[in-house]
Amino acid sequence: MAIRLFDSLTRTTRELQPSHADGVFRFYNCGPTVYAPAHIGNFRTFVVNDVLRRLLELEFGANKVKHVRNLTDVDDRTIGQAKKESRPLADITQHWTKLFHEDCTALNLLPPHHEPTATGTIKEQVNMIEVLMEKGHAYRAPDGSVYFKLATFPGYGGLSRIKERELKITNAVADADHKDSVSDFALWKAYKPEEDGAVKWPGPRGAGEGRPGWHIECSAMSKSLLGDTIDLHTGGVDLLFPHHENEIAQSQCCNGTTFARHWYHSEHLLVDGTTMSKSKGNYYTLRDLVAKGYDPMAVRYALLAGHPRKQLNFTLDSLHAAESAIKRIESYAKKLLSYGAITAAEFPDYFKTTDKPKVWGVLGIVWDMLCDDLSTALALGHLHKAINAFQFPTGPSPYRFEIELAELSKVMFMFGLRLSLEEKKSAVAPAEITALAEKRWAAKAAKDFATADALRKEIAAAGWSMLDRKDGYSLEQLKK
Repeated sequence: MAIRLFDSLTRTTRELQPSHADGVFRFYNCGPTVYAPAHIGNFRTFVVNDVLRRLLELEFGANKVKHVRNLTDVDDRTIGQAKKESRPLADITQHWTKLFHEDCTALNLLPPHHEPTATGTIKEQVNMIEVLMEKGHAYRAPDGSVYFKLATFPGYGGLSRIKERELKITNAVADADHKDSVSDFALWKAYKPEEDGAVKWPGPRGAGEGRPGWHIECSAMSKSLLGDTIDLHTGGVDLLFPHHENEIAQSQCCNGTTFARHWYHSEHLLVDGTTMSKSKGNYYTLRDLVAKGYDPMAVRYALLAGHPRKQLNFTLDSLHAAESAIKRIESYAKKLLSYGAITAAEFPDYFKTTDKPKVWGVLGIVWDMLCDDLSTALALGHLHKAINAFQFPTGPSPYRFEIELAELSKVMFMFGLRLSLEEKKSAVAPAEITALAEKRWAAKAAKDFATADALRKEIAAAGWSMLDRKDGYSLEQLKK
């Protein structure tokens, strides 16, 4: 089954195919703004994109996919954080970039083939702005800023349907902002010492020193690394307007051709049924959850447990369910491995060393569900249904289950899930840890989730992981 994905522009589900003569599928997704830790809502989008990347590699070949994800390291928020901490901008952005990469590794995200930064592509952005000015799509404002003239692009609003929401223009606001129209957006922001501090670069011809606007960076990065037209552009639904709408306008006016052949957006993540907020106490980063004793693979699984184009309600209970689901997959894999075809160490890459999974068996429906508009929740459901229905021999058998192992290995690659298959030497938990576990189990049974969560965090801080089952729990010592 070919990969079919909903297109936010046409509102239809369409097949993904490379459009260039070299057969390389060009794929761009918007990355983080590195001024603070990425939260689990951000990572829902990144995990979904990672699954999509893996499917594309399986469909077209790993050397036939070119994936770019940017880092926004200069904008109002990064500069504001640098001023707040009285530190150079690069110190702030490099710190948070490092932590972002560590989180990506923990969640088993494939690194993009290119990860350009806004500060590293100033020249490309300035060049693009100059072309837009020469073509009459951009103008210099009295303060030295440069704005995109929206009236020169009649197709504006096609992605977000913004015209249906009656974008209103008031000249009074426009004049106060040095713009011809309130709907025009900044390509280049004139330098303001009191706001920008030491952050500035030479501007486009005819404009003053300053820094690029937010939207132009993605257009310039995409153009320089992937060409004028890309096959797929993705991101969170929050970027659909104005960011992606503005990307289309400036790219197509500059390049004179279609910017992206396909658009895909992931929906918002809710936590405990509402939007994330530090004031609500439901704002989580990956490190927050790891500190509570949860494995990053459980977090990844939970973020895939709903359809990416629908809002997903994330709860700590959903993490417990994810842990249990992964344990069931691991039990199935261990049973297959017990027949001696391969070792646990060979399992993760087994599908790459055999051509047998090209003919799908019981897990073929998982591939079909993922190729059908990235239906991750249905795919996971069918995976467990197949595992539960699988009949192992009741006695000794010469069958070695190579096909099943290769098939499961491929499915785990698609989901990006790392399984813990090596036999662990069980350690006996100290009495004080067992006592905490008993208290937590009782609190959970009484639905006192705040106390249960606090005790779980205390157990994790002591170096132990408490894994819940329907009939009880187990304790495992965390790796040092």
